[in-house]
Amino acid sequence: MKERLLATLITGSIRLLTGVQARWIGCAPTARQRVYFANHSSHLDFILLWSVLPAALRKRTRPVAAKDYWARSAMRRFLIYRVFRGLLIERTGFHREENPVAIMIEALDAGDSLILFPEGTRGRGGEVQPFKAGLFHLAEERPGVELVPAFIDNAYRVMPKGAALPIPLLCSVAFGKPVHPEAGESKVEFLVRSRQALLELATA
Repeated sequence: MKERLLATLITGSIRLLTGVQARWIGCAPTARQRVYFANHSSHLDFILLWSVLPAALRKRTRPVAAKDYWARSAMRRFLIYRVFRGLLIERTGFHREENPVAIMIEALDAGDSLILFPEGTRGRGGEVQPFKAGLFHLAEERPGVELVPAFIDNAYRVMPKGAALPIPLLCSVAFGKPVHPEAGESKVEFLVRSRQALLELATA
């Protein structure tokens, strides 16, 4: 119960601070199982995206986050595990028992949707770095799951890298048309096309 109340408090505070709005441009907020893949420039990113989903979708949507950051203190572990039900993955030094793709597939097989940042780390400003291979492997392993690009606008100004407290500025999250691997498309081609679908939402 306290976790649910805290989640409501956090999402309400984020909405008040940023005025964040969802822009469903290429799809609708339905109960279909999805991987929302987004640009990454702030530790607020997944909270912003998570907060604009309808309540019923939030309950079944789990953020994928960096273990080296979120496991650093008891408070962060409580928030990511108990409040947001996040999946923590290692960004370096992968082990067979902690394979990031296997961890995400397990969550998908349990019926959850995911929030994923394919860049693998935070970018600077509004730039979007090249995507790592995880998104492609998920698409290969679970082709029935929709891959929805979601461009988060202005989060890097609300909480710049190194900032301790957020700054009140307007934000939005634009959701685009789902992407799927095409016949004969290579991993590199798919990742480039998916990144482009995300970038196009910045000016949509």
